[in-house]
Amino acid sequence: MADDAEAAAESGGGGDSGVGACERGVAPIKAQYRTTKERFHQYLDTDKREDVCQETSIGDPDGSDPAEPEAKRIRLEDGQENGKTEAAAEPHEQQQVPKRARGQNKSRPHVKPTHYDKERLCPSLLQESATCAFGDRCRFLHDVGRYLETKPADLGPRCVLFDTFGRCPYSVTCRFAGAHLGPEGQNLVQEEVVARCVSLPLVRNGLNRALQQQLRKRQVCFERAEQALRRLTQGPAPVVVSETAVATVTPEQNSCHAQLDTAGGVSTPCGSPVSTCGALTDEDIIRLRPCEKKRLDISGKLYLAPLTTCGNLPFRRICKRFGADVTCGEMAVCTNLLQGQMSEWALLKRHPCEDIFGVQLEGAFPDTMTKCAELLNRTIDVDFVDINVGCPIDLVYKKGGGCALMNRSAKFQQIVRGVNEVLDVPLTVKMRTGVQERVSLAHRLLPELRDWGVALVTLHGRSREQRYTRLADWPYIEQCAKVASPMPLFGNGDILSFEDANCAMQTGVAGVMIARGALLKPWLFTEIKEQRHWDISSSERLDILRDFTHYGLEHWGSDTQGVERTRRFLLEWLSFLCRYVPVGLLERLPQRINERPPYYLGRDHLETLMASQQAADWIRISEMLLGPVPPGFVFLPKHKANAYK
Repeated sequence: MADDAEAAAESGGGGDSGVGACERGVAPIKAQYRTTKERFHQYLDTDKREDVCQETSIGDPDGSDPAEPEAKRIRLEDGQENGKTEAAAEPHEQQQVPKRARGQNKSRPHVKPTHYDKERLCPSLLQESATCAFGDRCRFLHDVGRYLETKPADLGPRCVLFDTFGRCPYSVTCRFAGAHLGPEGQNLVQEEVVARCVSLPLVRNGLNRALQQQLRKRQVCFERAEQALRRLTQGPAPVVVSETAVATVTPEQNSCHAQLDTAGGVSTPCGSPVSTCGALTDEDIIRLRPCEKKRLDISGKLYLAPLTTCGNLPFRRICKRFGADVTCGEMAVCTNLLQGQMSEWALLKRHPCEDIFGVQLEGAFPDTMTKCAELLNRTIDVDFVDINVGCPIDLVYKKGGGCALMNRSAKFQQIVRGVNEVLDVPLTVKMRTGVQERVSLAHRLLPELRDWGVALVTLHGRSREQRYTRLADWPYIEQCAKVASPMPLFGNGDILSFEDANCAMQTGVAGVMIARGALLKPWLFTEIKEQRHWDISSSERLDILRDFTHYGLEHWGSDTQGVERTRRFLLEWLSFLCRYVPVGLLERLPQRINERPPYYLGRDHLETLMASQQAADWIRISEMLLGPVPPGFVFLPKHKANAYK
């Protein structure tokens, strides 16, 4: 019990007067449901296969701390694998002070979905009346019979794409091909369903091949961005841009340029010199003024945070179904967008159900951020653009982006003013309280952001150093809301129930942004709007996961690559979902986000399985929805547990 008390005390806040000292930082589960680590795994192992990916389990296998779930600690050897200096400590010190799980699993195995589909069929065979442009040099298979011999068995009798759209574009490569292949191997089509889907809106903000080639060859002209940067830096007179340097655009892009030039873009040709000072010009009159921009009126609405890795389009569709009002794409790096990377542009895609949608940009320099903003302004459809000033990871921070911008006020100002000048939609900023734990900077920056033209700021109530090891500082958010007025300020941090949201709104913020709370329970939006606790059953939670897999197959595809990519994102999400404790099992409501769940047996086997914090059990759940994993499949979540200290 002394060890349990020490571990609970180290886990930090969230204590309640009705909870004993040894239970501080632990979710208060009713006594009849609580169990030990050994009994928990014994219960799950009754129908578990012996060969289920034992190497993917996380945590300390020796079971030295029965009160701590395995996913909350990592093996001492991980310090050596990650190349950390803590591994050089003395052996007896390592045994006395076990290493806590924190940060990212940087040494996790990176296996791309293409690894499980080595014998791939040439895409030209899947397209009607298409010929392979590579001929004999093509590295893919052209023999359908040989491909079918090596293709794994189908994963199910029904294809989501065939049922939804009337036609599956993956044909014989689909892992559910039996649902839409005829007796002679032809791809069947449901004409009525196809005709009905023609009038439906499609996913927007894709990257076409022509624009991608122009970006890769650096043939895109960024005149508005260059003019804005010259005004900000007060540089020399602009030089004439030769016509040979101007990119050739497709008819779609031409119409987009024409629309921008009429509504608020640059009215002069791209190759002509433009004076930036002196007498009044047509540009000064036609260009959209800040006061004429469309206002972002989302006060009181529920804002789903931009979540890296887990905040993908299928997950956002789940949250929209449960009542999220505002959604934002995952953080996109501006340099990758300017290079035409398809994987980065995929983060900007917008589903038709996302009625209020924005994208988040990350960058460290005014030129790349301003050019990227101009590019997005004329190529994608969004309601706002958000600048990331809160990312704490070293990869971003050491390059001067994310939280580092809070200490680089000159560059920060140029980025905000430059991006705001080239955008025709409102500009927002998401930031933390500061970089260092005891040095808050947000209250100093908020008045400047208001003067620079920012439409809305979201403040996460933690510093970069804190990460998630402390409770969010809502009193400081309340102070910042007064300083930022009349600019609306959204608060973010530790919202896991409607009581938490109500307390947050009492601080005077314009609204709340929900991040980890949506990962733990996406139905949180429904609870907030209906002001109730939802004791959701395990079967209902499994239905949510099934809908996610359907959305994932629609988004990433139903071939082997699409199925395994969907599985990966599902497993990443399950690493958060396992922390949820059902309402009917709690002694005290609500569950706090910093309270780790102890070992407990649910009201049925599925509820207990969903509470497991071993990756092998998450894989079992994924196999219920997506079939068996490929041979040699391994999974380790991107983030380690660091939320309960």
